[in-house]
Amino acid sequence: MLLWLTDYLAQHFSGFGAFRYLTLRAIMGVLTALGISLLLGPAMIRRLQSLQIGQAVREDGPRSHLSKSGTPTMGGALILVAILASALLWSDLGNRYVWVVLLVTFAFAAIGWVDDYRKVVARNSRGLPARWKYLWQSLAGIAAAVFLYCTADVPAATALIVPFFKSVSWPMGGLFILFAYFVIVGTSNAVNLTDGLAIMPTVLVGGALGVFAYLVGHAEFSRYLHIPFIPGAGELVVFCSALAGAGLGFLWFNAYPAQVFMGDVGALALGAALGVIAVIVRHEIVLFIMGGIFVLETVSVILQVASYKLTGKRIFRMAPIHHHFELKGWPEPRVIVRFWIITVILVLFGLATLKLR
Repeated sequence: MLLWLTDYLAQHFSGFGAFRYLTLRAIMGVLTALGISLLLGPAMIRRLQSLQIGQAVREDGPRSHLSKSGTPTMGGALILVAILASALLWSDLGNRYVWVVLLVTFAFAAIGWVDDYRKVVARNSRGLPARWKYLWQSLAGIAAAVFLYCTADVPAATALIVPFFKSVSWPMGGLFILFAYFVIVGTSNAVNLTDGLAIMPTVLVGGALGVFAYLVGHAEFSRYLHIPFIPGAGELVVFCSALAGAGLGFLWFNAYPAQVFMGDVGALALGAALGVIAVIVRHEIVLFIMGGIFVLETVSVILQVASYKLTGKRIFRMAPIHHHFELKGWPEPRVIVRFWIITVILVLFGLATLKLR
């Protein structure tokens, strides 16, 4: 939105031409989202408290979690407001990728909001039934995948890119739709399973995807690094910076002991955003590397359920796996920080794939 204004002002004052640069708008995006989060955070937390939108805690979980009961949840709305405002202010709104990511993010946010509302307001412990949740997620994911497939303007936009190799890519054709659907929906649910420790890994992975978006959208950098050139994808660096700023702002209030929790409204939305960005910049495999914590949490749940159904025994004391470590006696802050450290390492490894080809 402000890009249009600065373009007009640049005709009279040349200094405003600097706002054409993605790097400057990305910096403004992160600062704007961070500022909005910090400014609106206290009021939103008070509002959630007044509405008695409190966290429900499982009785079979770690004893340390009992103190969280009643802490406001659905705080992911704060992140989404900050992302939306920042992205609309600093993005090129004529770019179709910006709208795809925004629409997918808020479609999944709506699903998460209904689930949270039913759990904490309507006092329905089941929330949104799983079949309905996955139905609406599937519709949103397939719609995004079909749109990206039909509007692809270069062959690389629908090819599977394999990291570590300079020229290994596989034209997926129509399979791109199915693959993109699984990446978007799978990442959304993986982030949701990661629960209270998801925000910093999301910020780190989102920031790294912003680097990939900038590079694949730049013809010279993409040619030098032997990665696909996707015209227009560079604009997503502004969204990624807004996500990082909003996430850090939320972390200010979510830091231990948390004043607010993200809820499904935030986790499902942020996971879907990471998934669709990775699809657009054609680095889904790198997303799985950098988001290794999300993958680990999801696999632990799958293994736990499969083992219990097949043998009647549990592999872990509790799934997702971060609860297993808490039940083994690790303090929750130790689990969170160690998982964050692992994410930093994985993100750096993911970024290293840009040169290890």
